[in-house]
Amino acid sequence: MTKRRQFLKGLAALSSLPLTSCGWRLAQVRANSTTSGRSDQLYIYTWTQYTDKQLLKTFSTQTGMKVLADVYDSNDVMLAKLQAGGGSAYSIIYPSDYMVQKMVDKGLLIEINHDRLIGLENLFSRFSNPIYDPNNRYSIPFNWGTTGFIYNSEKLQDTPEDWDYLWQNQDKLNKRMTLLNDVREVMGAVLRMLGYSYNSKNELEIKQAYDKLKVLKPAIAAFDTDAWQNQILGGDLVLAMCYSADAVKISKENPKFKYVIPRSGSSLWTDTIVIPKTAPNLAGAYAWINMILQPEVAAQISQRLNISTPNSAGFEQLPKRIQNNYNLFPPESLLANCQRISPVGEFEEVYERYWTQLTSS
Repeated sequence: MTKRRQFLKGLAALSSLPLTSCGWRLAQVRANSTTSGRSDQLYIYTWTQYTDKQLLKTFSTQTGMKVLADVYDSNDVMLAKLQAGGGSAYSIIYPSDYMVQKMVDKGLLIEINHDRLIGLENLFSRFSNPIYDPNNRYSIPFNWGTTGFIYNSEKLQDTPEDWDYLWQNQDKLNKRMTLLNDVREVMGAVLRMLGYSYNSKNELEIKQAYDKLKVLKPAIAAFDTDAWQNQILGGDLVLAMCYSADAVKISKENPKFKYVIPRSGSSLWTDTIVIPKTAPNLAGAYAWINMILQPEVAAQISQRLNISTPNSAGFEQLPKRIQNNYNLFPPESLLANCQRISPVGEFEEVYERYWTQLTSS
C-alpha cells in the first residue's frame, strides 16, 4: 500500500502541471535509433503524436527512470522491427487494435496483470471488453478515432462526403492528394465504398478494390501517413486520407482544414498500450500504464495532444468545447457505418500481394 500511495501522490503532482497550447513537440522522441535495454531506463515505441516532453519529464521525475521514445508511422513497420529483433529494449509499445491480435498470435506480448493496475475501472464500457482483446488481457486502450479525409475548404468548395469523391474529382486532385501508407486502411476504404466489409476475405472483392485504386494511382501524390501534414499546411496538398487524431491537430492550427468521416463508412480504430515479452523494465511498464490511466492525466493528454481519450473519468474533466468536438468524439450516428479492422489470417497474403502490385507499379 505504501508504494501505491507514493505513486498516486506523484500523479497528483502531474495533474498540477500547466497545459501547453502549442500541441505536440518533439522532445526525446526519435524517428530511428538503436536502443539497449536497462532497468533504470524505459524505452517506448509509439506513434509520432502520442507523447511529448512534458509527459516524459513527469514520468522521469516520479520514477527516477530516464524515458525515451522511438516513433513509427505504421503498424507494419513496428511489427517488422520487433520480428527482426530490433525491439528488445522496448518495454511499452502502442499497436493498433487489429495489430494487438496479430502480436498475441505471434506470442510477442505478455498477459497484463490487472492486479498491478490502478484505474482500469475508469475506461468507457465499450473499451473494457473489446472484440480485438477480450477483457483487455494484453492491451490497454490509449486513443481511439476514425479514418477519413482532411481537406482545404478554401481550395475545395464542395465537401468530399464520400470516398468516391476522389475518383469523381481525380483531375482536380491530381498529385495534390495522399492516401495512408497502410494496406488495410486503403484497401478497406475502397471495399467499404463498394459496399463490402473492411475485412473482406473474398479475393474477387479485393481485386475490385485494387482495380479502382489502380485507376486513381496516377493522381496520388504519395502513400503517406505523416509527411502529408506539413505538405497540406504548406499548400502542396488539398486533401489527405488521415486519422482523426492527426486531423484534429491540423484543424486546430488552421480552421480552414476540415475533417470528414466518409458517408459509406470508414474504420473505427483504437490504439493501445502493450508490454512485449522481451520488455527489460516490467516495473517501469506498469508504472507508465498506471500513469496513463489516471483521469487527470488522461484529460491533460487529450487536451495537449488532441486525442480522444477512452477514459470516461478523464472525459468528464474535459471542457465542454472538447467533449462536443465531433472530430474527437463523434456521435453514434456518424459511427454507425464504421468498422474495426480485424486480422484476416492467411488471407492477409492476398491483401499484401495486391498492395505490392499497386504501390510498386
